[in-house]
Amino acid sequence: MPLPFTAEWRSERERRRRARAAVAAFRREPDEADVLWLADAAANGDADHARWELRYARAALGLLVTQRDALDDRTVADVSAAIVASLAEDPGIALDRRDLAERQFNDRLAAYREALTLRGGTVPAADRVGRCLLAFASDGARTAGAPLPYAIELLGRYGDEAAEVLRSVYGEAHLPEDVKPSVLRPAGG
Repeated sequence: MPLPFTAEWRSERERRRRARAAVAAFRREPDEADVLWLADAAANGDADHARWELRYARAALGLLVTQRDALDDRTVADVSAAIVASLAEDPGIALDRRDLAERQFNDRLAAYREALTLRGGTVPAADRVGRCLLAFASDGARTAGAPLPYAIELLGRYGDEAAEVLRSVYGEAHLPEDVKPSVLRPAGG
C-alpha cells in the first residue's frame, strides 16, 4: 500500500514540472531579428538591452496570459514561482545582479498588467502594451510612431504563443455546450 503522501507528492512534482515547461517557453530567447529591430527602434543600437527587454516582455506576458487563461488557481502560483526560480538560476545573470533582474521583471510585469487592464481612454490596450516595450527599451521618448505597429504585433505574437504553451502544457477546458460554466461550480465556491 503506497504511503498517503505519495500521491500528493507526485501531484506536486507534476505541477512543478508543468510550470517549468511553460516557463522554459516563456523565457526562450527572442528572435535575433526582433532584437535588432528593437535595438534600432528604441534602444539606441544596444542589442543586449533590447534582448533583455524582449526576454522580460515574453515572460511577463506569459505570466499575464497564465493569470487570464489558467484552468486551476494553483497554476498561476506555480508559474510565478518557476519564473522567479528561473531568474535565480539564469547563468546569464551575474550572482550580484539577480535581485536587480527580479525587480526589473516585476516592474515590467506591473507595467504590462496595467497597460492590459486599464479601462477608459482612447488608446487601445495593445497600443499601451507596445508603448511599454518601447519605453522600457529606450529613454521613454520614442513610444509612438513607426516602431509602434511592430511592437504591437510582436507582443501580440508573444501573448498568442503563451496561450498556446498553456494549452499544450496544461490542456484545454472542455465544457459541454449545453451546460453553463457557473453550473459546474459548486454552491458557495
